[in-house]
Amino acid sequence: MKSRHKLILVAAASALLGAAAAEVIHAQANTPPAFLIAEIKVNDPDGYKAYVAKVPAVTDAFGGRFIVRGGKTESIEGAEPAGRVAIIQFRSMEELKRYWNSPAYQEIAPMRHKTATSRIYFVEGVAP
Repeated sequence: MKSRHKLILVAAASALLGAAAAEVIHAQANTPPAFLIAEIKVNDPDGYKAYVAKVPAVTDAFGGRFIVRGGKTESIEGAEPAGRVAIIQFRSMEELKRYWNSPAYQEIAPMRHKTATSRIYFVEGVAP
């Protein structure tokens, strides 16, 4: 094959790859974030510390980011939260579910079950 034809072929392939990459980036930019929201009543503070120590590494591995982690709460209407409140943001509902169902998280979840009572739910956010 002549070098000119090779150059044209490489340029065309590069353009196709670039277009595909742009489409993936665009799709990711329009994907709504997802949030894990948890109310946690700690029944065994000393035992719960072991769970708290392990959660950040697993969360980080799945792209999760703590937005709220046990800070002060103030109830304005309705019942007060049952203990601590945690909110973790993920890039998408799919990523959040991958985290939740991962062997890494499922390995430490029993530590929370043993030391606390939880109310946990997932909420899809607004796409950017």
